Parts: sequence; structure tokens; C-alpha cells
Amino acid sequence: MSFTNGQIITVSLIGVATAVGVAAATIQAGTMKQLNAESAASIENPTEVAPANNRVSGKPELAEADTRASESQKSGSQFKTTPAIQSAQVAGVSQRKAGAVVVTPPNSGCKISQAVVSDPNPPLNVRSNPQVNDSNIVGKLKNHTFVSVAEERDGWLRITDPVPGWIAKNRTESSCATVNQQINFLPGGDEAIVKGRIIGGGSHSYQIRARQGQTMTVRNRQQVFPSILTPDGKLLAGDPNTQGSKTEWAGKMPVTGNYTFQLDSNFRGYEYEFSVKLR
Repeated sequence: MSFTNGQIITVSLIGVATAVGVAAATIQAGTMKQLNAESAASIENPTEVAPANNRVSGKPELAEADTRASESQKSGSQFKTTPAIQSAQVAGVSQRKAGAVVVTPPNSGCKISQAVVSDPNPPLNVRSNPQVNDSNIVGKLKNHTFVSVAEERDGWLRITDPVPGWIAKNRTESSCATVNQQINFLPGGDEAIVKGRIIGGGSHSYQIRARQGQTMTVRNRQQVFPSILTPDGKLLAGDPNTQGSKTEWAGKMPVTGNYTFQLDSNFRGYEYEFSVKLR
């Protein structure tokens, strides 16, 4: 079969068109395949495809606001934990227990009935009047001598026994004949140590307020145990006739009120020391 020149040209054109069409289809298919792959990737990991500033619409003021909000959240979280730390520290301080308060009787501003000589350069001069003068010495007293006191004036004691006259108070040891003192614990404390001395005759009493049901513990640190009296004056513990035989007592308070620790001396006196705890 033979073809004319015109037919041959037509067939050639058709072939070229077909080749071009095939090539275009191939390129289009490759492009679609790449687009499908990128689309799938964007679905699996959208943050890798989307621009970073898309979250705030590309506006700087929104980005700054977003940053401040993030920092505010962080600082807010830190602020919430600070009071808890401070509270723990305050709680730790408040849990510290206070020590025992020490209570002693006064030795001035009160009536002195007896004193004992304690002169660094004995013997102690007894004078006819309260003045230092070589001509008014009427007697001398050894150390540890008890004297009966009738009057106190400007640092001098007028004594009636064993030698009537005047002696310097600062050359003696003395105590108030009568003491009536309240015991107050330190803030947060529950224990007191009471110590003093009765010189000569006298009566020292100390009061402490306790609630019904509280446990009181009294420990003696000297030879004399105090008598413990209830708010209505009844003896709760400590026999006045056998004070030296007891070293410790503990019991529950029957009523709420002021309880009294009583120490009495008829002649020479004594030193005393005891502790009291309330819980």
C-alpha cells in the first residue's frame, strides 16, 4: 500500500500530537502524585506545613499578647506555690516549744521580818543610829547570825535581836516575809520553775490558773515540797507536816481556777525550788 506525501505528513503530525499528549499526561500525573503526597503529609503533621505565625494571624501585637499570656501563666503558677512555702515556714516557727519560765520572789519593797548576816568583811558592826561613825558602834555580829528586823530605812535595818541597833542591809541576806505571786507561762510554754528562799519566818505562795481536766505535774528540786491547794482552799497534794518526803506529784485538775503552791516557815526558813507543768 502506498501513501501520498500529504498522507505521510498528516500521519506524522498525528504522531507528534500523540507524543505531546502522552508527555503532558505523564507530567500532569507526576504533579498530581506530588500534590497528593504533600496533602497527605499536611494531614499527618499540619504544623510542619503551616507557617509559625499562622497561630496569631501574622499580627505582631497578637504574638506579643500571646507571649505575655504564656509568661503570665508561668508567673501565676509560681505565685500560687509561694504562700504554701511561707505557710510551711510560719508553721515551723509556731511549732517551736517555749522553754520554762523562771519565777523568783521579790526581796525589796516589802516587809522584812528577819535577815541573816552576810558580810564580806566580818564581823558586821551594829550601830546606835543609821550612820557610819566610829563612835556609834554598839556591837558586832558574826556571819550567818539571824537578826529580827523591826524597821527598814534608806538601806539600813533596825534590829531588835540579838543586839538592838542598826545594820547595813547590803551586808545581810533577806527576803519578803509574805509573797503572793502569779505564775504565767511563756507564750507557747507549759512549764515554770519556781525558786526562792524564805529567811526566818514567812509564807510564800504562788498561784497558777488551770482548767478542769488538765494534768499537773510538780517536781521538787529542794528539800521542801509545796502544799498544793485547790481554788476553794482544800489540800490537793503535799502534806505540810511531811514536806521533805515527797519529790513528785501528778494529777488531773478537778475544777477550773487558780491553784496555790504554799510554802510556810516558822523560824529559820529554807531554800526552795520546784517545777510545775500543765498539759
